[in-house]
Amino acid sequence: MKKPGEKWSSQLGVILAVAGSAVGIGNYLRFPGQAAQYGGGAFMIAYFVSLVVIGLSIGWAEWTIGRYAGQHGFNSVPGVFHAFMRQRWSKYIGLLGLIIPLVIYMYYVIIESWCLGYAINFLLGNMHFTTAAESGSFFGAFAGAGTNGSALKFGLQDAAVYLTVVFLINFVLIYRGLAKGIEVFCNYAMPTLLVLSVIVLVRVLTLGTPDPSLPDNSINNGLGFMWNPTKTVVERQVGAEWQIEREVLGENAVRTATAEVSTDPALRIREIGVIEQLRKPQLWLAAAGQIFFTLSVGFGVIITYASYLSQKDDIVLSSLTATTANEFSEVGMGGLIALPAGVAFLGMAGMVGQSTFGLGFHVLPLVFSKMPAGWLFGFCFFFLLFLAAMASSLSMLQPGIAFLEEALQIGRKQSVALLGGLTAMGCGFVFYFSQDLKALDTLDFWVGTFLIFVFGTIQSITFTWIFGVDRLLKESDKGAAFSIPRWFGLVMKYVSPAFLLVILTLWILIDVFGFNFAGGAPKFSSYIQDLFIKPNTVAWLSIVLVFVLGAFLSLLIAKAPAYRSKPKGF
Repeated sequence: MKKPGEKWSSQLGVILAVAGSAVGIGNYLRFPGQAAQYGGGAFMIAYFVSLVVIGLSIGWAEWTIGRYAGQHGFNSVPGVFHAFMRQRWSKYIGLLGLIIPLVIYMYYVIIESWCLGYAINFLLGNMHFTTAAESGSFFGAFAGAGTNGSALKFGLQDAAVYLTVVFLINFVLIYRGLAKGIEVFCNYAMPTLLVLSVIVLVRVLTLGTPDPSLPDNSINNGLGFMWNPTKTVVERQVGAEWQIEREVLGENAVRTATAEVSTDPALRIREIGVIEQLRKPQLWLAAAGQIFFTLSVGFGVIITYASYLSQKDDIVLSSLTATTANEFSEVGMGGLIALPAGVAFLGMAGMVGQSTFGLGFHVLPLVFSKMPAGWLFGFCFFFLLFLAAMASSLSMLQPGIAFLEEALQIGRKQSVALLGGLTAMGCGFVFYFSQDLKALDTLDFWVGTFLIFVFGTIQSITFTWIFGVDRLLKESDKGAAFSIPRWFGLVMKYVSPAFLLVILTLWILIDVFGFNFAGGAPKFSSYIQDLFIKPNTVAWLSIVLVFVLGAFLSLLIAKAPAYRSKPKGF
């Protein structure tokens, strides 16, 4: 079943490839924003708990199950589920492992093209902003956020030209296969990414206080904004409740806030401790979601990559190494670049409430514009984002390629052409319906968040309860320099599924149906409103796209000769 010659050329190659699939835009933009929004140090506690319970647990399971399935001739996610569950319907569970990476690729490659476009425009000296409005206006025009179809222009300051280049590069590399395409790219891209990260990080950490007249706008306060375990806030009394009005950062800001509170009985200044923050379900939802997103667990990528390994390969150490590389990039690099730089130049007011896109494509371009030699550091930063995104997007294509080759028994050329056609149509849909980034946002919520939670939970339960923890640990020992601790099997079997079920339930209650644990009437999320309360055409078309893709892939699964009989000896 396995295509001859499809394998990694080295253990380092697969580690860099898996690390590349995990290291991406989320490390340098999404993580800093999440950490700041949810309490800095308190968020980090929930983040590291989620890393152990979700990241390590599902990661080790995916590496083990993937390699085991590969030894029995299956490289695709439907094939893996068909093989170890040995039920006629089980192959359809693997459908999620195809839909998730393919749909994410359809919009992720667009974000990837934005990174390349910004890097080139910084290099050409076209990125000069004096206000946040100017930076936001440039991004709106570049991404076509104002009107559907407005991004379809082919100039150096238009996204279409960069999307074309990026899309072609992705498919040239995926056509070359694992060793000559993905592995070669990651072998060069990951070290380059590290060098660029260090260059930008050193420059950011040496900025000090750019404007001496604004002493609170400093790198030290920027680091405090992200990492301090407690928060100082000003609260206003509204009726019988106290509501947070703003967060206070820096000695001068604290003195000013104290003086303000002393003259207004409706205000108070208060320090919010770690325990109080950890009681908030939203914080745990954000931390768990970040782990899924950043480690690529629940995508179907790691299963596919691991299926090309041999029993001699150390999957325990490989998983830990890839996870460590990702965490170093996320916590050690991304966490120390974006927010400290933003606070140093724009202050707390300029950073509060920033989304991933707002931080990455509004705030940071303005920051680099104000920085000496900003064109150079802006180029370095956005080029490293491009390299990271490219490694991630390549990983999203491989599960589809493996499935088409396995299910249809076709060659690389035919599978790449078919997958290229599918993703080009989906990518074109997202790129055209660019107004308010509605198509991108809808797909990211329902596929890039909701389905990942669902599939991750399914994997955690089926891998440990159906395949079996003892069997999984025994299989992971093959070729390993050290074993997964046996007590961790209890975490994998009981703690991880329970944790995920609770998180998934809370996520549906809070982020979908708007349940308010603090009291008050539920408020449906904008995503539910777009579908059922105030129907939005683009949102509905986005959901239809997912269902059409799912129906097409389901038909291929049903017709695939490889999945018609129960595998033996698995």
